[in-house]
Order: sequence, then structure tokens, then C-alpha cells
Amino acid sequence: MQSASLNEARDKQDKQDKQDKQDKNRQQFDVVVVGAGFSGMYLLHKLRGLGFSVAVIEAGDDVGGTWYWNRYPGARCDVPSMEYSFSFDDDLQQDWDWTEVMAGQPEILKYANHIADRYDLRRDVRFNTRVNSAHFDADEQHWQVTTDQGDVYQSRFCVMATGCLSVPNTPTIDGHDDFAGPIYHTGNWPHEGVDFSTVRVGIIGTGSSGIQAIPVIAEQAQHLTVFQRTPNYTMPAHNRPLSDEFLNKAKANYEQIRADQRASMTGIVSYGFGFGGADYFEPTESLLETTAEQRAALVEKKGFGALQQFADISLDPTANELACEMYRDQLARLIDDPQTADALMPKGYPIGCKRPVIDTNYYATFNRDNVTLVDLRRGGIEKITATGVQTAQGHYEFDALVYATGFDAMTGALERIDIRGRNGETLRDVWAAGPRTYLGLQVHGFPNMFTVTGPGSPSVLSNMLVSIEQHVDWISDCIDHMRAHQLQVIEAAAAAEEAWVAHVNQVAENTMFTAPSCNSWYLGANIPGKPRIFMPYVGGVGTYRDKCDEVAAAGYAGFELSAAGT
Repeated sequence: MQSASLNEARDKQDKQDKQDKQDKNRQQFDVVVVGAGFSGMYLLHKLRGLGFSVAVIEAGDDVGGTWYWNRYPGARCDVPSMEYSFSFDDDLQQDWDWTEVMAGQPEILKYANHIADRYDLRRDVRFNTRVNSAHFDADEQHWQVTTDQGDVYQSRFCVMATGCLSVPNTPTIDGHDDFAGPIYHTGNWPHEGVDFSTVRVGIIGTGSSGIQAIPVIAEQAQHLTVFQRTPNYTMPAHNRPLSDEFLNKAKANYEQIRADQRASMTGIVSYGFGFGGADYFEPTESLLETTAEQRAALVEKKGFGALQQFADISLDPTANELACEMYRDQLARLIDDPQTADALMPKGYPIGCKRPVIDTNYYATFNRDNVTLVDLRRGGIEKITATGVQTAQGHYEFDALVYATGFDAMTGALERIDIRGRNGETLRDVWAAGPRTYLGLQVHGFPNMFTVTGPGSPSVLSNMLVSIEQHVDWISDCIDHMRAHQLQVIEAAAAAEEAWVAHVNQVAENTMFTAPSCNSWYLGANIPGKPRIFMPYVGGVGTYRDKCDEVAAAGYAGFELSAAGT
């Protein structure tokens, strides 16, 4: 009995000690922001400028988000650099000079660091800190955020700027702990880099990161074995240095470029890359109106570029299949070995149902003597061994293993935090059947919590910098509006959320994104057990922006706002 009493006393004291430590480390702010990528940095700058006290919590030891973690060989943006940049400060966009049409990871991280330095952002960022939990206190009407460092933050508002592609997906394969050599993931690459010059490398995955990394690793490694489950559609990037003439012209036209980006479908207008010398890229022709002979001639003349001028590829399944045939015809021209060419050919799903990929010398890599392609459609991976990978086709040996297997997209980072709303229900339970939001900005039952580029917004279907800027501006204006009108709580109404989710699904119907044959990470199909639901909004950046502006102008229609104590 005495022993039990002593244990109870120790437990009570331990709990009290923990509470005392939390009380000592408790810090109060108007807004807590989770993540110091581009979203978190702009939020800090914007909210600080409005006079709010802000704390940003970041797992890494510096800013940059996606571009801080993804340092794999060949990592590069798939949006023109001049358009993958902030517009909120004209001096910033006039002073910064991009060097390439599509910047590589080091240059984009340099841009992120430049922003942090320019606006003195790091002083309000808690680095090397992960958020364990975020709980809403309905009585006090504030959020309590705890971290792995033992800190406790209290704030009226909590903004999740955790990124859409920030949780690497490493598949669970039998024997995954048995491999004797080093293992890497493209989404969490060593900052000091990796020297593959004296080793044989195996890489699993041929999505965007794999397609970018494979040509560079092949140039370094003694031998590269590529394990491909699903061949991808990828287009040549045609990357090149930017001339001073182009930079100056684009900067002089930035006001119009930005306006056109905001009104566009994807936030990308490809300024300077239009047909026939036009400033903007806009496909207008119909592939259905061409003959087989004309299509063959186009492939002969333009290669993959033949597909870029046709607007109906993304709208009509028949036109899309014709485009797929043209794509495979061009691929057959590029690959020396017919069996390898056939293995690389995407079949059974349309162009556009997965994230578009651009590459530099991807297909040429498979003509190299030191590259082997393993088509897993002919026999999948059975297990990982100490020296390589065992497939149904045989065993493949190598010295280092790379996972290029993507991310738990859009919801992964949020569901890894213990987020609890008004009634103590967790976000992961609320989203058990798939994510539900109003405008991708808020979730019913989670007052005063905003998500930047969350599910139900254009997010990953758009130029992320354009969508981030729009979301941050909207959220900041909303918080400022609440302060001006002595309002304490804002929450997405259940009916508005329901209607928006229905609209997101309706707009996605009958598009290439939701084709029955398409298993993309937009649907969560790359994560075993994840609900299959189309997560981003297909309606377009311009249409979405108009909707958000209408909601705000109507007194934040679809949101329930209340004053203190109500």
C-alpha cells in the first residue's frame, strides 16, 4: 500500500513538474504560424506589418520549406522563375535577378534566404522545433500549441503553413531494414550532398523528383538501376540562362504579368514563351481536327512540343488519347532499345491526370550503358535485401538506395500533428473519410485555425507562389477585419463547408484528373489506406480568387463570426 501511495505521489509530482515547466515556457502571441517556407515567411511579414505579434515554428534550422528539404540532384522548379516569385513588394521583384528560365533548388533557396534577410524574419522564427499538438480552448477562445522542445504557445489564431508536399512517403517494403548500404529519400536529402561517383545506385520511383534526379545521378554513378512502377508523361524543360534583355522586359511588364497570373487558370502565363512570338503561351487549336498524317508530321517536326498547341487535349478524352499516341511515337524515336522504349511508354491513363512533369535529358539517360530500367509491370518488388532489391524478375544489386517515392500530399503534415478543435475531436478523425474544408482555408469545428493552400483550394494545381500570396493576403485581411470589429472567433459554417466540398468534387468530375484509370497523389492513391478523394480545386486560380473576394466582401459569408464571450 505504501509503495502504491509513493507511486501515486511521484506521478502527481511529475505531472505538476510538467505543468510548471509548461507554465514557465508559456508564451502568448496574437498568431502562431507553423512552418517557415514561403507561406510562413510571407505571413510573418504581412501580419507583423499589421501590428500583430507572431511566432513562427519551424522544424528545420533555417527558412525555405520545400526548398530547404528537397536538395536532391537535379531539383528544380517547374514554373518559370520570373513567375515563381512574390509580387507584394515591387522593390523586391525589381531587385532580384533570376539566372535561369526555371531555377534550380540552390537558387530558389537563395531567394528564400534573401527574403528572410531583407525583412529580418528570422528573429521571430523558432527553428529546430516541431509542433506536437495544437488544441483549441473553447472557454478561453484561444489555441494552445505545444512543441517537442517543451514550449507552450497561446494565441488567438493558429495558421498552418505546413506545405502541401512536406511529408516524404517511404513505402513499407518487406526487408526495408535489411539493406546494408546508405538509404536516401529525395524529400529529405543530406544538406552536404552525396557522392555517388564510386558506387552503384538503385532508385525507386519515377515521379517528378525521380525524373529530375535520375539523369544527374546517372552521370555520377558507376551504375544506376531504375525501378519504375508507372511510367510518367514528361516534357523537355528547355531550360536555359535568362538574358538581361528578357529580365528587363519582364520587369518592365511585371504589373500586367501579375494581373494576368492572378486571373489565369494555374497562376502561370509563361510570359515570353508564346506561339509565333506572342508574349503569352495559350493553346488554341483542336487536335480532333487534325488527320493522322498531320499528327505524324507534327511529331516529326516538333517532337513533344507538337502537343502544346492543342486546347482540347485537357478537355476531350478522344483528343487526349490521340495526344498519348503522339507522345508514344516520339518516345520511340528517342530510345535506342525497343524493349526499353516500350517499358517507358505510359499506357492506360491520360495525359494530365497526374502532375505535369518537365525534365532535362530524362529519356536520353536510358540510352546510357550504365543505366538499367526495371519495368515493375513485368514483375514487382518482392523485398529489399542486404545487397539490393528482389523482384519477380530477378535480383538487382547496388551499393546505395534512393527512394523517389513522393509525399503524403496536402494532408500528411496536418494529420501528423495532434490538432483538436472545439469539441476535442481530432482533425485526423474529422478527415477520416477525406479532407473537408471551406475554400481550403478553414475546417468546421476548428475555430480561428487557417490553412494555407489547404485541400479544396487550387494549391498544387497552381503556381504555389501565386496561391500562397493570395491565401496569406486573405487570411491577414480577415484577422485584421476581426480586430477592427472587435470579433474574437471565426469558424467555417458546416453548411458552407458541405457546399464547397460538393462544388470541388463537381468541378473535378469528367476531367482528366478523376479519370477511372488515373491513380494520382491528387487522390491520395500513393498512400496505402488513405481515402480516395480529389483534394485540390480544379476551377482555376482566377475563379477561386473571385470567390474568396466575394466571400470577404459579403462580410465573410459562409463563416460564423462572434465577439468575445458569445
